[in-house]
Amino acid sequence: MAKIMLKRVYEPAAETDGTRILVDRLWPRGIAKEKAGIDLWLKDIAPSDALRKRFHGKPEDWEEFRAAYFAELATPAAQAAAEALRRHLDDGPVTLLYAARDEQHNNAVALRGWLADNA
Repeated sequence: MAKIMLKRVYEPAAETDGTRILVDRLWPRGIAKEKAGIDLWLKDIAPSDALRKRFHGKPEDWEEFRAAYFAELATPAAQAAAEALRRHLDDGPVTLLYAARDEQHNNAVALRGWLADNA
């Protein structure tokens, strides 16, 4: 499997990013689509709105968030999105883009761990 990097969508694109995939359900505020440098937007691999709202800004609930998110990743829509993501990983490096301010506790971090465990 190719290298999976993480980056806030607000950071500039780099040549080393490989395929840039937005893994948030909502389009990030203040980012113009033509300037975002996003190759693919996988909304269906993002946490549900209810899950996102329940855990927003609560790093103390990180393990509970991960468990609930991983359960959501078992749905057919999320599995289809995960397969699309895996196809890009076969082609080279991928950067998972997210909008959250917390760089240690966000869905992209959780997703990278889930992908490593479910390769």
